[in-house]
Amino acid sequence: MKIAIGADHAGYELKELLSKVITEIGHEIIDMGTGSSCSVDYPDYAESVAKAVSDGTYERGILICGTGIGMSIVANKFKNVRAALCNDLFTAKMSRLHNDANILCIGARVIGIGLAKEIVETWLNTPFEGNRHLKRLEKINFIERKVINSENEVIKRS
Repeated sequence: MKIAIGADHAGYELKELLSKVITEIGHEIIDMGTGSSCSVDYPDYAESVAKAVSDGTYERGILICGTGIGMSIVANKFKNVRAALCNDLFTAKMSRLHNDANILCIGARVIGIGLAKEIVETWLNTPFEGNRHLKRLEKINFIERKVINSENEVIKRS
């Protein structure tokens, strides 16, 4: 699987470590920054990863910041992105089983390294269950299209 990964300064060290873990599991990692622990703005990195997942360049993405909240807010602005903030194993598993989450967001200042590794492994290894959950994802996609269409209508009127 091709996975895009990105982090801000708060998530830099965890990103570096998780990149190695993911590569060892056998997946291809594309690092979209940041390249150090110097202060940066998380929206820039969330945008890069979310765009790449949204347009299908990469199958999944992982975003890491201090809490994971900022990254998840930005990522979920993109069409076809289902970013899930997961700071425990249960939400990591359920985000894949029921929601087919394609971007995992983690809070580096919220969880430890050991748990972060387990969350990533669980998230990568859990398939989407489909069935009754597929109908719900279709409803999410319908809502997304309605919002985009209404925004385009407002722009046309301006």
